[in-house]
Amino acid sequence: MGFVRKFFAWLMVPLVCLVGLVVCVARPFNPENNRVLGRWMALVGRSVLGMERPIQGRELIPQGRPMVIIANHQHNDDLFVLGDLLPPRTVTVGKSILAWAPFFGQVFWLGGNVLINRAKSHQAVAAMQATSEAISREHKSVWIFPEGTRSHGKGLGRFKKGAFHAAVNAGAPISMICASSYSGRTLGWSGRFEPVSVRVLPAVETAGLTVADIPELMERCRVQMETAIAEMSPN
Repeated sequence: MGFVRKFFAWLMVPLVCLVGLVVCVARPFNPENNRVLGRWMALVGRSVLGMERPIQGRELIPQGRPMVIIANHQHNDDLFVLGDLLPPRTVTVGKSILAWAPFFGQVFWLGGNVLINRAKSHQAVAAMQATSEAISREHKSVWIFPEGTRSHGKGLGRFKKGAFHAAVNAGAPISMICASSYSGRTLGWSGRFEPVSVRVLPAVETAGLTVADIPELMERCRVQMETAIAEMSPN
């Protein structure tokens, strides 16, 4: 039953994107497209999966100012767990290969999101510089998975520096969103997916910090997120 639920949850993604494509074409590259589509996908996906997503600290997300949001990345199902948490005017950073995903790739591009080819470091650096400018000049927030890859529920991976460079260069706060470790287990005969808890941590200010402060900033954020994830996750 769990497999059936997951099949239909992901079947809904291109259908939602197809409907969302109308919105995106009507207002191309508007970052609000991401918030609308993220909410649709998360609510539909969790409903089909039968997944509960209790959340703590949502009020701690800074309001009325651009920020860098970082979150732990475990599975593709993170789309359903976290997709409805994007603040206003938020773009995300993803791998360039996403642009080729049917329907999803088109709405991702039309949302003004940042596509990075990590195999080409000079392009990645340029993209992150553009991200800093988007925060400062266009008052956009940016959502980044700092691990750069999925952990498959096996703990918090090593952070890459891009998110922290973007935040320090823009003087923007860092908001940390943590999801408990999960593996997609199902519960009982109905095949409902295990609940995934989410906790938002107090934002970390970066005003006045320099590039020299980034290693300490990375470690401080990583320790806080790792502690929160451990507290929420089953033993």
